[in-house]
Amino acid sequence: MKQLGLLLLLATAPALAAQTPADTGRSAHHRAAREARIREVLGLTDDQATKLKATAQHFREQRRGIMEHEREITRALRVELRPGVAANADSVRKLLDAREQDAAALGQLRRDENRDLAGYLSPVQRAQLQLMRAQRRARFARMRGHRRGEWHGRSQAGNS
Repeated sequence: MKQLGLLLLLATAPALAAQTPADTGRSAHHRAAREARIREVLGLTDDQATKLKATAQHFREQRRGIMEHEREITRALRVELRPGVAANADSVRKLLDAREQDAAALGQLRRDENRDLAGYLSPVQRAQLQLMRAQRRARFARMRGHRRGEWHGRSQAGNS
């Protein structure tokens, strides 16, 4: 029986290894639903939908790298600015400069993406896409606030 289980595990391992987290579970379902909604709202052709998916993937990967760097900077700033410990002004200045560079890089990335989108989406479609993305970011920001306990902190303050 153990041999059969091991054989099944070995037989399915390559297929499981080939899957990425984005290919599985709820995230794949949510991404497909979001793509279908965008396609419907923007009235995309097959060609436009294909190009939009490629553009989104390309810029998502670049944005992810910059945002990870921003998180590292924030962690380093928190270490420098610990209560009761004198911060190294030179280190803080360098971290703030790096944060500014990341903000500029994100701005340039947004401009590059918009220029790419302008090649195959109409101005109305681009505006609709921007509004949909802004609504999604706002929704995630609200959810992050709730997860961080901001709503919980208020309820605790009322109980004191």
